Amino acid sequence: MKFVACASLALGAAAQAQDTKVNPAGAWIWSVPARNGGPDRTNTLTLKVQGDKVTGTLSMPRRGGEVVDTAIKDAKVNGEEISFTVTREFNGNTVTSKYSGKISGDAIKGKIATERDGETQSRDWDARRRMPKADMPEKAETK
Repeated sequence: MKFVACASLALGAAAQAQDTKVNPAGAWIWSVPARNGGPDRTNTLTLKVQGDKVTGTLSMPRRGGEVVDTAIKDAKVNGEEISFTVTREFNGNTVTSKYSGKISGDAIKGKIATERDGETQSRDWDARRRMPKADMPEKAETK
C-alpha cells in the first residue's frame, strides 16, 4: 500500500512539472556598458510564442542613440533552455551573434557568442522580464 501511495505521488509530481512549461513570451531587458565610458545601453528582446514556434525582435541602441530593431532567427526553446541568432550589418560588415541561455522565472541568464572578422568573442547576458505597467505593483506612499 505504501508503494502505491509513493508511486501515485511521484507520478502526480511529474505530471505537474510537465504542466509548468516555461513561457518565454514577453519583453526582456538588460543593459550593456557603452564603449569609452558612455552611459549604459538598454537592449529589449521581445518574444512571441505560437505553438512550438518562437519569433521576436531585438531592439538595440546605436552610438547616436538611434534604436535599431532586428528580427531574431533560429529561435528554439527546449525546457528552460533558449537559443537564437541575430545578424546585423554595420558599415558593410555582417556580424552574427548567437544567444543561449536558461530561463528561470522572470530571468534569462546566458552567453552571447559573436562572430566578427573570423573571430568569436563571448560575453554574458542577464535579462529580466519587463512587466506591463498594469501588472506592476503599486508603490507605497511615503509620508
